[in-house]
Amino acid sequence: MTKELLLAAFLIGVGLCLSGAGTHLYQMLSKQQAMLRYDGKTFVGSLGNLAMSFICGPYIMLQLGWRHEENGTLSMTSALVSAVVAFGWSFITGLMFMGIYVAIRYG
Repeated sequence: MTKELLLAAFLIGVGLCLSGAGTHLYQMLSKQQAMLRYDGKTFVGSLGNLAMSFICGPYIMLQLGWRHEENGTLSMTSALVSAVVAFGWSFITGLMFMGIYVAIRYG
C-alpha cells in the first residue's frame, strides 16, 4: 500500500517538475506568458499550443489558483480546487513521461 502511494507521489512530482520546467522554457523562448489555449494562426500552431497546454497545464493551474481577488485576499476554494486539478493532471503527465522513459530505457 505504501509503495503505491510513494509511486503516485513520485509521478506527481515528476509531472510537476516537467510542467514547471516546460512552462519556464516556453516563456523564455516565446517571450510571452504561458496560458491554457488551443488557438493558433495555423493548424500546426494550434497543435503546438495544445501540446504546450497539456505539458505545462499543471503548473499553469497552480499559478491560477494563487491569484488574489479584488480585495487582495486569497480564495482558499480556488487554491484547493486548482491544486487538486493540477496534482491529478501532473499524475497523468508524470505517468506518460515515465512510461516513455522506461520504454526507451528498458525496452
